[in-house]
Amino acid sequence: MGKIKFAFLNPITFLITKLLRPFPKFNFLFNTTNYQSKVSLKFWFEHKILNMGGNKKAYWPVHPTSQVYNVENIIIGVDAYPGIMKGCYIQGKGGIEIGDYTQIAPNVVIVSANHDVYDSREHIKAKVTIGKYCWLGAGCKIMPGVTLGDFTIVGAGAVVTKSFPEGHCIIGGVPAKQIKELDKEKCIRYELEPKFYGYIAANKFEAYRKKYLKV
Repeated sequence: MGKIKFAFLNPITFLITKLLRPFPKFNFLFNTTNYQSKVSLKFWFEHKILNMGGNKKAYWPVHPTSQVYNVENIIIGVDAYPGIMKGCYIQGKGGIEIGDYTQIAPNVVIVSANHDVYDSREHIKAKVTIGKYCWLGAGCKIMPGVTLGDFTIVGAGAVVTKSFPEGHCIIGGVPAKQIKELDKEKCIRYELEPKFYGYIAANKFEAYRKKYLKV
């Protein structure tokens, strides 16, 4: 039955995608195919139309099993989608900024505010900044106030409680410490064209940011 269902839906999806091509709003379906985090029509439909997972406000693709809060305080880069993988928890109360081409694995937690230890009703906000070309391994946790420079690789399961602003390193453990320094000369700063910030083309993003975001 599963194979029959797939065979039936595939040509319908193809037809719908073809019909959407003339509309600029859906350019991300056709112009991000070389991104590491590709977005299919099915993914977009489940996210933005069906609101599966309740993350409809996010302007980038979010998996139904992930949770994203305070979207208005989150800035993402090109091909950098927190929560596109399963089981992530992204909390932008204190502000989150993620650079271009940063990849985020399943079950990653990023929080930018925490409860006051003397009054749990209050939150202490501290912005999280993650640079370009970073890689956050599965199940790692990025705590409030952390800054990670470009080309920071965070090992699976790590808990990052302090900043590594220089980047170009591999960190891991609980709490996270530097494991290895990367050779800057070998780190490749590539760029993909055209550029999209989630579902939004780069030439329209600044207008979107001014209208809908607080950062």
